[in-house]
Amino acid sequence: MESPIRCDLEDSILTITLNRPDKLNAYTAQMGRELALAFDRADQDDAVRVVIVTGAGRAFCAGADISGGAESFGAGASVMFGDTKKAAEEPSFIDSIYRCRKPSIAAINGAAVGVGITVTLPMDIRLAASNAKIGFVFARRGLVPEAGSAWFLPRLVGLQQALRWCYSGRILTPEEVLRGGLVSEVLEPEALLPRAREIAREIVEETAPVSIALTRQLLWRFSSEPDPRRIREVDVPMSRELGRSPDVTEGVKAFLEKRKPNFPGRVSTGMPSNYPWWQD
Repeated sequence: MESPIRCDLEDSILTITLNRPDKLNAYTAQMGRELALAFDRADQDDAVRVVIVTGAGRAFCAGADISGGAESFGAGASVMFGDTKKAAEEPSFIDSIYRCRKPSIAAINGAAVGVGITVTLPMDIRLAASNAKIGFVFARRGLVPEAGSAWFLPRLVGLQQALRWCYSGRILTPEEVLRGGLVSEVLEPEALLPRAREIAREIVEETAPVSIALTRQLLWRFSSEPDPRRIREVDVPMSRELGRSPDVTEGVKAFLEKRKPNFPGRVSTGMPSNYPWWQD
């Protein structure tokens, strides 16, 4: 069976392409499993610095594959969105993207509806093509927002905006999601992937892998804390430890010598002693 995703690594940038163009990259359980495994591998591979996710053909992901009709969402298909009874056996693409220590960019090149847009919510940067169509359509199908989106979406765009989009269930224009803060840029289709790669290259060439991995976790995991006391318990000792690291020596030296840095730290071996702090 042909894989529903394609993975290409070049210049430390892993591009994952949803690869069912004849079906507008409609989501299947196999796609979810392979996407989860791709992010898990990226997390462990020091050769990967940034992950870009896009779609083959004219769509990003037109939602779940409902070729089986209403039965596509029945009990037998519950693994499509993460059967809690099978959580130990079935990797969750949402968990894998969220846990990944490498930053991720969604290059939304066309229709992104239902799970086709919620899959991007645990990613860090979203860019949309000017012809993209985006929709949180669940209420129009008798469903609820899935894949953890009721947790992610309000954190990204605010509760009021999330409620409006989910209550209406209508298809949104790129300009609407740009104004709402879901995407950071809207570009012409031919400029979308080059812009995603430009952003990724800046991360690869200018930043320390360990710093980026820690920054991603700090921002995501503390974004909803009611006050800064807990994060200070984490970032103060972390900063002190990193301050003695070879990465900081190289970063300062590169700045003074007006050159690009060559950071020696690696995510697989160079995380500080209080990482992962949430497991304490």
